[in-house]
Amino acid sequence: MENIKNRTIESLMTQESASSDQEIRRLICELCQLFYFKGWASGTGGGISIRQGEKIYMAPSGVQKEQLDPNDIFVLDLDGNVLEEPVSNLKCSECKPLFILAYHLRNAGAVLHSHSIHAMTATWLYDSHFKISNLEMQKGIIGANAFDTVEVPIIPNMAKESDLTDSLRQAILENPKTHAVLVRGHGVYVWGKDWIQAKTQAECYDYLFEAAIKLKHLGIDLLN
Repeated sequence: MENIKNRTIESLMTQESASSDQEIRRLICELCQLFYFKGWASGTGGGISIRQGEKIYMAPSGVQKEQLDPNDIFVLDLDGNVLEEPVSNLKCSECKPLFILAYHLRNAGAVLHSHSIHAMTATWLYDSHFKISNLEMQKGIIGANAFDTVEVPIIPNMAKESDLTDSLRQAILENPKTHAVLVRGHGVYVWGKDWIQAKTQAECYDYLFEAAIKLKHLGIDLLN
């Protein structure tokens, strides 16, 4: 598989209009490679799913995300029922019920799960919500300006990701402005109207998580 580090991001962006089954499968593999090199999907963690019409394409669980092949991708209906599965003995993502929630509750076009060290660390620095303000990068978050207070709800971790379904549903419903939910000691779920918006939101949130960690280390409180 071609190493995504040797490609420009423009090569991914040319697939904005990707519509065929194989194009979406390849796109998921390329994005998983990208997330791996960002440190979001190491050790088989993390994942992504993309909605196309009445179908959801989803990366499998428990595999090396940078080594994915287009034939490894699951295809589901909007209720999470598997329509097509890989010939190889792979398991559908543990994130499936959580991804489905974002599709139903936020009409998302793509949902990703990151195990970013910044997201995980940030969950231990706040109580029920991550909060930050006065950073220019906030303008990358849909509906936020540089001087707003950006909030992301934090829910407790559970033994299995499927056990997070109820608390994730509650967090999404109680926080209509957020495009992400953090899981304490675990990572973050992020969504958007399509894969480009989901990726953009994830990158902006990750920047804010990292900035907050460094600023707190320096004793700087941007909320005061």
